[in-house]
Amino acid sequence: MTAAASGVVLLTMAAITVFLIYRAVPALRGNAANFFTEQRWDADGTPPRFGIAAAFYFTVLTSAIAIVLAVPVAVGVALFINYYAPRRLSSGLGYMVELLAAVPSIVYGLWGFTFLAPHLTGLVSWLDRWFGWTIVLRYRPESAPNNYSPLTAGIVLAIMILPIICSISREVFQRVPREQIEAAQALGAYRWETIRMAVLPLGRAGVISASILGLGRALGETLAVTMLLSTAFAINIHFTETGGVTFASIIALKYGEAGPTGTGALIAAGLCLFLLTLAVNFAANVIVRRNKVA
Repeated sequence: MTAAASGVVLLTMAAITVFLIYRAVPALRGNAANFFTEQRWDADGTPPRFGIAAAFYFTVLTSAIAIVLAVPVAVGVALFINYYAPRRLSSGLGYMVELLAAVPSIVYGLWGFTFLAPHLTGLVSWLDRWFGWTIVLRYRPESAPNNYSPLTAGIVLAIMILPIICSISREVFQRVPREQIEAAQALGAYRWETIRMAVLPLGRAGVISASILGLGRALGETLAVTMLLSTAFAINIHFTETGGVTFASIIALKYGEAGPTGTGALIAAGLCLFLLTLAVNFAANVIVRRNKVA
């Protein structure tokens, strides 16, 4: 029965892959531009010219910003709930963190669009003052009047994936063998030293798995990113400037008005997102195996 269940999962993934390839090939054959390097998206033009360069760049960029911001906070919250907070407080905090995971993505998008973006001017100005030399954080108000930028989208995505990473990290830390913790304490280790020597090394693989799961949600998020990024198919290295498009947002924005070739082009973009997600999960599996503590 378990082998049959595993086979059904593999067959389903194979069927999805075959369907996406079958529907995408005609559009790719008719494409007059390089699908991997073209930044324009005119799939129903004459001739059709479209590419995924901008979508791939902004998908990876916003997801990377989300992971960089969410993982340290999520791990810190998980450690605080498990090892620092009083029992009554820890149960309430754990419930609140898990409750955040149930909030619909449209709510996060509306909050980011109406509240967060207008109030980020002070933050991006501070980042420009201290880190503007990096170029990517240079702030030009005329190019981002409302702060609907990859940085804003990344912050919203970080808030969205934080409950997932935190909840799984808590479960991982709770399953650290008690003998390891008591052994560190017997050697005279303080609470943080115990966490650093016993909890974090044994829970490293689980934290990586939780981070990759959060990254998977960030890569495929649609509504929140669509609301916070105005459609722009030109690659821009400035994180704080308006514009950008991801795989998920381009499919959501263009599918209703796409013709036969445009539909095939969007399916090709979906195939790229599907393969990107598989590649991320495969890489995560390799990393987890290398970091797993016997």
